[in-house]
Amino acid sequence: MELSRDTSLTDLPGVGPARGKKLEKLGLSTMGDLLDHLPQRYEDRRGSCSLQDAPSDQPCCVSVLIAETPRISYVRRGLSLVKVKAVDDTGTVNVTFFNQDYIREVLHRGDSYVFYGVVERQGGSYAMTNPVFEREGAQRTTGLIMPVYPLTAGISNNLLAGLTRRAVDECLDGLPEVLPGQVRREHQLCQTRYARKNIHYPGSFEELAIARRRLVFEELFVLTCGLARLKDRRAQGEGRILTGSPDEFAALLPFAPTGAQRRAMEDIAADLCSGRAMNRLVQGDVGSGKTAVAAFGAWIAAKNAVQCALMAPTELLAEQHARTLSALLAPAGIRVGLLTGSVKGSAKKEVLAALASGDLDLIVGTHALFSLGVDYRDLGLVIADEQHRFGVAQRAALAEKSGSVSPHVLVMSATPIPRTLALIIYGDLDVSVMDELPPGRTPVSTFIIGENKRQRMYGFVRKQVAEGRQVYIVCPSVEESGDLPEWGEPSGAPMDLKAVTTYAKQLQEEVFPELRIGFVHGKLRPKEKEAVMAGFAGGELDVLVSTTVVEVGVDVPNASLMIVENAERFGLSQLHQLRGRVGRGKHQSYCVLVTSSRSETARERLRALCATNDGFQIAEEDLRLRGPGDFFGKRQHGLPQLKVADFAADIELLKEARSAAEALIASDPELRKSSHRLLKRRVRELFKDNEELFN
Repeated sequence: MELSRDTSLTDLPGVGPARGKKLEKLGLSTMGDLLDHLPQRYEDRRGSCSLQDAPSDQPCCVSVLIAETPRISYVRRGLSLVKVKAVDDTGTVNVTFFNQDYIREVLHRGDSYVFYGVVERQGGSYAMTNPVFEREGAQRTTGLIMPVYPLTAGISNNLLAGLTRRAVDECLDGLPEVLPGQVRREHQLCQTRYARKNIHYPGSFEELAIARRRLVFEELFVLTCGLARLKDRRAQGEGRILTGSPDEFAALLPFAPTGAQRRAMEDIAADLCSGRAMNRLVQGDVGSGKTAVAAFGAWIAAKNAVQCALMAPTELLAEQHARTLSALLAPAGIRVGLLTGSVKGSAKKEVLAALASGDLDLIVGTHALFSLGVDYRDLGLVIADEQHRFGVAQRAALAEKSGSVSPHVLVMSATPIPRTLALIIYGDLDVSVMDELPPGRTPVSTFIIGENKRQRMYGFVRKQVAEGRQVYIVCPSVEESGDLPEWGEPSGAPMDLKAVTTYAKQLQEEVFPELRIGFVHGKLRPKEKEAVMAGFAGGELDVLVSTTVVEVGVDVPNASLMIVENAERFGLSQLHQLRGRVGRGKHQSYCVLVTSSRSETARERLRALCATNDGFQIAEEDLRLRGPGDFFGKRQHGLPQLKVADFAADIELLKEARSAAEALIASDPELRKSSHRLLKRRVRELFKDNEELFN
């Protein structure tokens, strides 16, 4: 049977409909899919040792003769053992297989096999447990660098490796070459056929490195081509010319803007009067004063008789922004409205009518701002707060509300992101960085403590509350884990994954009966969550026990202490965001990181947080220690999933691919050249969830 990349896997012998369904769970339905399903690691099964010379701490191949017929015993229901004795010139090995009854029929006395696994010493003999094996001379799963693939229930690595071997052997001819020849030559990249063969079955680790470099470059190049096309398109997009001076606006502020605030305002002013649609990210550390910068954008819009919409991730934040911006801008005659899911009935009708007629200059709200039935008289500027909670698609939906001329788009993010990572995450935006805190903000003092200091910490909570302050206590999980140790017992980790609800109740009943304690977590209904947060902000609670839902929360200047339980379970950037919830008022504030972890790596990470309040420095350290996943959870909204590239490890290649992509898009913005046809198709495939962006 002749195979091609389009051949269905169910057409192959040994697959069939049932296995086909399981393979589909891995996204595998054709031979071409197999070529794209890359190994997650490799096992070096090339060398062969004698039993005597086998290392005791790592797997290796040993060539042995089966010395007796395998024996099976049934220990209990659901557990069987197959045992067999094998020998080589240097010793005897006792091999045990769990729940693999078929092995009794497969291993034959007197035949030679290669076993791959860890060889343990047991007195004068050796032992192996569940080794991989094949007949000597077969060379299908031993004697090579073996790929280990992501799997699903019912699909073994041997099955997947065998199928992939067929795809590599029979379906690589005529594989389309996405990278233009000149790019490949300039960056010394191997051909796609070589890369695909050696990423699955490399002859050596050097060949694997060459193959991986090519595939990482290609992936980052295609991604950055897509983002560069978006950016190029937006740069060509005509924008309303809006004028306004940072100096004139600064006169409205009750404080002098910092240098970083002023630079961001100058960037915005230059964009707004350029005649092109602005697409700018203002990236500022916790408390760097981004609200004033957003207010400057809204002020310019109103001054030029166009409307501004500011979109926040939660109703509570939207309400807070509406209050703050109204106080700042009302003296300049700017009319501010609020539109969230909670605004209903006649109040909602009034807001919608005022928006449509132009009686409102600035509307603040949640995603309700771009829902059906919300019409603007003339929307000129869209501001999105907390970028990684709004994807490219949501920004585009709100932008559509502005009619024929693209609105200006300003994105605010309080998550400091390493410059290198920002190149990808915000590849379609221009970036302004605010790396300066307003005067008068006292850095938060940060400490690490162990379980043995818990009672002292509780004493400190009482002291803060007695002085009129408020306290956050953040836990890593909500669920009851079922086997929690008794609260307060001196075991290794008494707070391990302590449930917020249980912990809040125990604190109230056993530790702080005299204090007002509330709790909030992601599984509460939005209304309940916002009511508790509003109560805390209004001073009705002394202590708020919470999960990370407070990470992007309301401004509570009176909160002076942030306690994070099981701090080692959080990323540094997340801890930095949590720490930013305190230190917003005039009182000295503290962050206490509680950990019972004895891991030196975990403690090194936490010490990095104690050493600096600079979010960008912390973000760089987090990227180095944990990779990029921590910044956006599993996936950045609107950003395609990467298969090969690793932001932390491939930073230099990212820079190389990005500059190559930008140069190519500058020379052929729409990828019309025949040599770029396949590249254009690949860009569309990569961004298929956001295909409308390229139409």
